[in-house]
Amino acid sequence: MLPSVLLCARPVSTSLALTRPLAHFRPHMDPDPSRPVERTIRTKLTNSFKPDHLEVHNESHMHAVPPGSESHFRVLVVSSQFEGVSLIQRHRLVNEALKEELSNCVHALAIQAKTPEQWGSNPSLAKSPPCLGGSRGDHTMEEKLKVGRE
Repeated sequence: MLPSVLLCARPVSTSLALTRPLAHFRPHMDPDPSRPVERTIRTKLTNSFKPDHLEVHNESHMHAVPPGSESHFRVLVVSSQFEGVSLIQRHRLVNEALKEELSNCVHALAIQAKTPEQWGSNPSLAKSPPCLGGSRGDHTMEEKLKVGRE
């Protein structure tokens, strides 16, 4: 069996799903088998929330990771199970459903968890900000590393 870190290095999809009205979209349940982490995320969210709408986007290509990685994801889950549930609790539920992936190779997970009514009034997926490249965005890193070696 491959170590979990190797399961994260797979070809990346650069296509993003378009926002669609709820009535005209059913979640795609047969994702590309070359992306096992994405497939697992999709399956677990589908089984946990029975979503009316689900989008799983691998955004690893936008970050300072090797090509083909599956480490940074954005999910949109629209489910009636979120009715009467606070936003923080919705995020906790999604994190709980994906705890195994989050403890292995998923480094970042952006979550949008909406009720069907919320999705109906605002059917959009937030955009991710550009990556600063981790320490590449920290101009004091060279000095910090020097102090760490002393």
